Amino acid sequence: MLETLTAQESVELAVVERSGFVESRHAGAAVVLSPDGEVIARHGNVEALILPRSSMKPLQAVACVTAGAALEGEQLALSTASHTGTDRHAEVVREMLVAGGLTEDDLGCPPSWPGDSETRRELIRDHAEPSRIRMNCSGKHAAMLRACVATGWPTEGYLDPAHPLQVHVREVVERLTGAKVAHTAIDGCGAPVHAMTLVGLARAIHRIGTASDRSPFALHRVAGTLVRAVRESPWTIAGPGHQDTIAIERLGVFAKHGAEGVMAMVAPDGTTVALKMLDGSGRAATAVAATLLARSGGLDEADVAALVADLPLVVSGGGVPVGVIRPSVGV
Repeated sequence: MLETLTAQESVELAVVERSGFVESRHAGAAVVLSPDGEVIARHGNVEALILPRSSMKPLQAVACVTAGAALEGEQLALSTASHTGTDRHAEVVREMLVAGGLTEDDLGCPPSWPGDSETRRELIRDHAEPSRIRMNCSGKHAAMLRACVATGWPTEGYLDPAHPLQVHVREVVERLTGAKVAHTAIDGCGAPVHAMTLVGLARAIHRIGTASDRSPFALHRVAGTLVRAVRESPWTIAGPGHQDTIAIERLGVFAKHGAEGVMAMVAPDGTTVALKMLDGSGRAATAVAATLLARSGGLDEADVAALVADLPLVVSGGGVPVGVIRPSVGV
């Protein structure tokens, strides 16, 4: 059986401090690429396989558009999002579906309550039920369906790894990572997710994050347009108060977290980081990624320090702050 990096192959990336006592440690691995795509820092075994989970969404979004999904602006940004299911998110996904002659019933992701607590409370008060359109991956699924409609592929069974759409996605993933897919699993939303190394994920996100929307090459042009759409509408990628949205708003990065402690982030100058927390917790991933970019010269250290101070990383005791979750890699 294939597996991810081990504890012995991991390094400490962050710690949890409570009242001057280091209570917990987050170990894992991280790789940093220079603006021209060369590996400039390795922490832990960055050649071990990982499942990128939602950090693979930018690759899937590029694949959907190159397959024919005519998406732009907020709709394009939602195609790569792990959104919180607010009414605004749901409305854009509905627009994506309607434009393709589709309905919510065509979505293959499972019904879910929105991640946004206020929206969830309002739906419960209205006696609503969990729905597919509120699921955090509904934008990705809508983009996949739009690609099928545009290309003439059947929408039924679009999540099957052997479906023409998923074959195309896999080919784009291999092109962007520069490596053959080693293993395919099923993500929480039901879509295929392809195993890759952290170096492979970093290279793929770097290629997307540094692409120009004026490139003569279609894939690069799509990637550049995708990144611009996310940076112009950071609310789409997650939601108010969530770490990806905050990092994009504050630092101008292109950031995409994935479940089980995965994070990929590209600074405006192209410096790129990809990391995996071994314990699967993503609570410190944004802070660690931004810190590594700052140490590599991709971001201003003062700007990153201000961001980290505003992230939900405070440790409370008795209702008052008594500590913090902080990056420790390389310290």
